[in-house]
This record gives sequence, C-alpha cells and structure tokens, in this order.
Amino acid sequence: TNTPVKRDSEHSWHCHLIHEQKVSLVGRPDKKRPKFRFPQDLDGTPIQLPSFDSHLRVEFERLVSETGIRLNLAAEVDDMAMLRLMAKESAAITLTPPVVVKDELKNGELVELCHIPEISERFYAIIPVRKKPNELTQDLMEGIPEILSSWEQ
Repeated sequence: TNTPVKRDSEHSWHCHLIHEQKVSLVGRPDKKRPKFRFPQDLDGTPIQLPSFDSHLRVEFERLVSETGIRLNLAAEVDDMAMLRLMAKESAAITLTPPVVVKDELKNGELVELCHIPEISERFYAIIPVRKKPNELTQDLMEGIPEILSSWEQ
C-alpha cells in the first residue's frame, strides 16, 4: 500500500516502509512546448492532481504555496488508475509517480516534464504482529525492494 495503517486495539500491524519512488509531472508530448520550468510553468497551466487524501497532493500543494503560484486545477482524482487514464486523455499535466504511467512513457503517449525531488511516493508492506515471525514473510520482505526497483526500469 502507499498509505501506512494505524494500529488500534482491534488490529496489530507492522507497517514496513519498503520503497520510495520519485514523483513527476507528466503530459502529452508537444514539440512546440518549451522545456518545462518548475514551478514557473505551473502558473495558468491546467493540472490534474491526486485528491487531498494522498500525501502527494498535500506535499505538492505545500511546495507550490511557497512560490505564490496559483494552480489551475483541471481535475482531482482519488485513484491512481483513473489518474493514469486522465493523464492519457487530457491536455492537462498530471502529478504522478512515473511507474503509474510507465507504459505510456515508454511508448511515447506521455512524456516526463519534470521530476519533483522534494516529493516521493512511499510503499509499505503491512504485516500482522505475530509472536513468532513467519519465515516466508521475512523472505518475501527481503526481496521486495529488488522487485520494486525492477518495475521502475
């Protein structure tokens, strides 16, 4: 998951951060568009963002608010799969981890306009607390970072 879960009296969970991934602004290719300058080129540009339920949105809004630039919000999306579809079908730029639109970037439907180093998507493994650790789960946890890294390539 990309959201850590809270422990409570009914559920005991270990929440392990297993990977972090860069976040970018992506959009349709446009040979006439000059090289994107962040954050200056956000001013007036339609943008699609995850909802405020996402830490990506909260961090992005905080980062942009420090610049004084006002966002032109074209869409607010709760689901990364829907954000992917919106990025493909809209002329607006989209804030997303590149892995969400990996195929579209690879085949040229979308291009990465800029990387935003101050923001990253975090991925967590959620495991129930046990008195005796499950060996299979431990083996799987050790291999997850390598698996996730291979997805980014």
